[in-house]
Amino acid sequence: MVSRRQLFIIASLFVSVASLLLILRDVPMSEVLAAMRGADARYLLAAVFIASPLALFSRGLRWWGLLSRRLPLNQAAHMVNIMFLGNQLPLRLGEVARGMLAARAGVPLVTSATSIVVERLIDTLVVVLLIALSLSQLPDAPPEVSESAALAGIAALAGFLLLLGLAAAPRFAERTLGRIRTALPLLKRLPLESAFAYLLDGLQPLTDLRSLLNSLFWTALAWAFSLLHYFLLHQALGISPDSLYGFPLGVSLAALSLALPVSIAGLGPFEASIVLSGSLVGVSALESLSLGFLLHGLTVFSYAMWGSIGLLALGVSPAYVFARHEPPV
Repeated sequence: MVSRRQLFIIASLFVSVASLLLILRDVPMSEVLAAMRGADARYLLAAVFIASPLALFSRGLRWWGLLSRRLPLNQAAHMVNIMFLGNQLPLRLGEVARGMLAARAGVPLVTSATSIVVERLIDTLVVVLLIALSLSQLPDAPPEVSESAALAGIAALAGFLLLLGLAAAPRFAERTLGRIRTALPLLKRLPLESAFAYLLDGLQPLTDLRSLLNSLFWTALAWAFSLLHYFLLHQALGISPDSLYGFPLGVSLAALSLALPVSIAGLGPFEASIVLSGSLVGVSALESLSLGFLLHGLTVFSYAMWGSIGLLALGVSPAYVFARHEPPV
């Protein structure tokens, strides 16, 4: 009998293969490979050895701050790099590995888990805002899409601020949830109290102004370096989009595709996101596919390189980090 884990892997393979067949149906792979071979190596080296490690280190600094500096900075940075390496594997084991390594170094599991919740919420907000801003400014985007994107961005920001307010006033939040459950009895069947409490606990560090500003600063810097990485690959391939908003749109859509759990390291959906963003800023399918495959390949290479360095620096093996602590699916 096929287990749920095997079904998950099969589904991931299907999504990746189907996505690749869809986006490659009108563009010969030989032309894509030829375009990639013609990339300027100077820009590729700058992307891999300057922009990418700076983006990763900025995220390590952000997590270090969210942990209230309970770990040495170098350990926190290595754990973040290992997390990105693990997220390239089936079942996305990176987050579990990071939490386990932090606990091994003496950080309470609840503390590391809540810090990861904060990271995910902030990055989700950034992705939604970047997509909303970009689509609302692109002349080729359908009006209904631009309007919907703008509304989504406003709603995401308002929702995040509301959650921060509730986290700062937990008793009021508990009373509000109680009233909602009383008004809607069907909600009593769901474990909302524990999930809501976990979410508010995760947001607690951001109720301190200094911690909030620190997190937002390093988040902005990390995304800026990600945009630089994307820009350098455009330069390497000689691609000139019609609008500068194509850069934040491509980066945010690519990040969104990597958040989808059902694919092999994002293969397929990642490239499709680059093709979609390129189509809105006058970039041809051939150029977008070349950019998508090159960006994805170099991203995985960077994660593998810096994640492997992290494993060596912390003195742990991949089997210990990723095999013995697999999450249930």
